[in-house]
Amino acid sequence: MDWRQEAAEKLTQYEARRQALENIPAEIRRLELDYTALRASAADSIPTPSGGSRREDAMLSNIVRREELARQLESARAWVALTDSGLDALDEEDRLVLDRFYVHRHKGACERLCEELDREKAQVYRRRDRALRRFTLALYGGLEN
Repeated sequence: MDWRQEAAEKLTQYEARRQALENIPAEIRRLELDYTALRASAADSIPTPSGGSRREDAMLSNIVRREELARQLESARAWVALTDSGLDALDEEDRLVLDRFYVHRHKGACERLCEELDREKAQVYRRRDRALRRFTLALYGGLEN
């Protein structure tokens, strides 16, 4: 396994995973409200192939979706906490370099860092490689394949 590639991939997914920590609870809350509305609605006596009613199927589907989202939320929390702990092991400049190259990627990241850090391109790329190595070591403890 290429641990550095894994670490770089983790950084590119970081913002989306952090956003999921806000979106998943909101979706669970929406499903809870839908469930309340389903329970309050009149009984649907039309049987379904499963032997229940459409209302019962909708209620069960809602419960299953909320449980799956709760599992995804716990996974996202653990994932973000792990990534945060790796980033916490870095100094401010390392975090800035990784942020520009991986987390908030955009064209001209290297040139922008050259100006911000008052460094040449080769120095910025070396700093990126060093920061990624440190991040990888903080996450996984080793770099061997």
